[in-house]
Amino acid sequence: MAELDPKTELLRTAFATEQAVYGVILVSGMIVVSGTADSTSWTVFWTVLVTVVVFWLAHVYAGTVAHHGLDHGRVLGIRESFRQALAHSWGLLASALIPSAILLLGATKAVPDPVAIWAALWTGVLVLGVLGYIAFLRRGAAWPIRVIGAVSTAAFGMAMIALKSVIH
Repeated sequence: MAELDPKTELLRTAFATEQAVYGVILVSGMIVVSGTADSTSWTVFWTVLVTVVVFWLAHVYAGTVAHHGLDHGRVLGIRESFRQALAHSWGLLASALIPSAILLLGATKAVPDPVAIWAALWTGVLVLGVLGYIAFLRRGAAWPIRVIGAVSTAAFGMAMIALKSVIH
């Protein structure tokens, strides 16, 4: 397998994680649920932000509790367990940045609310596709497999868009 360059390694370790994928799907789900026809981008933004922060805190707490004590044959103290949980959970928090920035464009009336809400959802599809591509890239997969990985990961975002179309 080829050696990854530092930029690819940073993307892999900081952003292309299961927490990031889960976070993008969570954010998309919150946009679907809170982005009704009469919702403002501001309302959707705060719903997404509060929900993501609560889920992130819960994820850090759960990781701390789960790894405190005996973990992979060695004893972890509460501080080390907390640091590990914190380090592994950033993707969940970071996953809300791009859609939240787009929602803020609607909140500031730079774009109409429906445009901001739909753009945030479509951005989730794009981000999921990139995360899927990176996941297969880091495994040294050939480009056709990377594309399949990107499309299959992006399909979760498409499912959220289909859900929004049905619900609202």
